[in-house]
Amino acid sequence: MTRNVMIIAGEASGDLHGAKLVRAMQKVRPELTFCGMGGKELLAAGVDILFDAKKIAVVGLAEVISHLPDILTAQKILRKTIKKEHPELLIIIDFPDFNLMLAKFAKKLGIPVFYYISPQVWAWRPGRVKTIAQRVDRVGVILPFEEEFFRSRGLIADYVGHPLLDSVKITKNRRKFCKEQTIDPESLCIGLLPGSRKKEIVSLLPILLKSAQRVQKQKQQKMVFLIPLASTISKSEIRENGLDKFGSNLDIRIITENRYDMMAACDAAVVVSGTVTLELALLDTPMVVIYKVSPGTYRMGKLLINKDLKYFSLVNLIGGKEIVPELFQDEVNPERIETELSAILFDQQKRSIMLQGLKDVRDKMGKAGASEKAAELALGLLP
Repeated sequence: MTRNVMIIAGEASGDLHGAKLVRAMQKVRPELTFCGMGGKELLAAGVDILFDAKKIAVVGLAEVISHLPDILTAQKILRKTIKKEHPELLIIIDFPDFNLMLAKFAKKLGIPVFYYISPQVWAWRPGRVKTIAQRVDRVGVILPFEEEFFRSRGLIADYVGHPLLDSVKITKNRRKFCKEQTIDPESLCIGLLPGSRKKEIVSLLPILLKSAQRVQKQKQQKMVFLIPLASTISKSEIRENGLDKFGSNLDIRIITENRYDMMAACDAAVVVSGTVTLELALLDTPMVVIYKVSPGTYRMGKLLINKDLKYFSLVNLIGGKEIVPELFQDEVNPERIETELSAILFDQQKRSIMLQGLKDVRDKMGKAGASEKAAELALGLLP
């Protein structure tokens, strides 16, 4: 049986967004059949999985090299299917190095290619734009400024909205959250979000806890510090990396579920740069954004990063100005974090300006329905 569409996702988030896209396409055209690479989400959506993405969902040069046999096997299987069945459309989701190789093969056979959730070429390795232009027919982007970025470089690109607009929802208000966590609702709730990787916990959590101590010392007001526990991190790792040492004089709660309820309940947060900054913006939570990597990674990054990039947080990139403070590398220290955090907690003018900026970001992001809009673009490439 010839499948109409091949869809390729290489990571967990792509698998999830791809499954939603498949369902949105089948809602319009129920007769469509799909095959490709992905995980349990695409499988549950009815996609015939030719290769399990978790075998090659790796980061870092060393890991890529060790998984090279699997990567080559995946390419071989997918190319063989493309050549044999000649699907009417190839959909690729993020995962650029792997996907753009496959897109080149498909384009040579005259198969249209739709790129959903493009790589962040505006941030680093911007030269890849030319490669995308040669191998992709249409791009569905999830950040508002990306549409103009790609169009100004000759690509057909459309902003479909961010998938977070569909998924960021709270189940209870602040008062109910505080009651469930036995937190005095008059307390200041401050989120500490050091990331979900062990390396981030080791390098950033002690700094955040020292910052929390400094903020608590300068005010008599009751403060509660909330740390969401990522599924990739254990409570013992939180304790070993600063909680036992710096947490004795602080009221710290480790939150294991309903992270959006927690984030919405926070009066402010200190957060590592990434998608989580958009989640906080959608929940109207003021924040200080930090980014700190190893010296070796920093040196390498300087060679690859777009020199014209003014900001690194998605909130400021979408807003087109500094809405939230960004602390980078050596600036990520307890003194600077305390200064910035205190400003958005206790300086009402600065807080008000930031809240208005976060509202502007939400307005620019538009409404929910990214999967449906992306499905419309993908279907437009089918006969």
